Amino acid sequence: MKVKAVEKLLKFDKNSAGVYRYVMSPEMYSSLNQKKVIKEAALRSGVSQGVMQACWDAAGEVIKAWATEGHSVALPGLGTMRFGLRSKSVEDVNKVKTGLITSRRIIFTPDVDLKDELKNTAIVITCYDRDGKEVKRVTSDDEGNVEDPEDTSNVNPNVNPNPNDNTGGDNTGDNGNGNDDGGDSGSIVDGVDEG
Repeated sequence: MKVKAVEKLLKFDKNSAGVYRYVMSPEMYSSLNQKKVIKEAALRSGVSQGVMQACWDAAGEVIKAWATEGHSVALPGLGTMRFGLRSKSVEDVNKVKTGLITSRRIIFTPDVDLKDELKNTAIVITCYDRDGKEVKRVTSDDEGNVEDPEDTSNVNPNVNPNPNDNTGGDNTGDNGNGNDDGGDSGSIVDGVDEG
């Protein structure tokens, strides 16, 4: 995976002069359109593009229908997807209303094999200074840790790593390999803001 680190001026408030920091982001080659993906999948599977397109469309419709019914739906070779939401909590049942919902979410839980693929992928970082000149290249020697949004074992409940994001609720239900472990996979509510 190729990553670029570009020196940018960051201002932490309106009155500060700011500081220069190297900010990393993955380099994206292009966005592959559906037609190209269908063509490649047809070649790899030995079926016609028309059959592959029909299967692709049907699978998409089934995933949308089942996910809106509260199911965690398997995406072959990738993981599972489900819908959820973030909402505010209230003490009084009479105050429960749709206005408490702050956002609707699409929750993707990657398959173990997909996470392993990312973990084992080498990362090459190219550093550019503020003038756009390449100043350094680095090849990864990290442990390859992959973030797991479902794992809260290392999270301090008193610290929100993203203060602009409502947190909380139960994100269990899928164990990352496409199998339901009996958790909250059917629940539509999984984000709670104690506000």
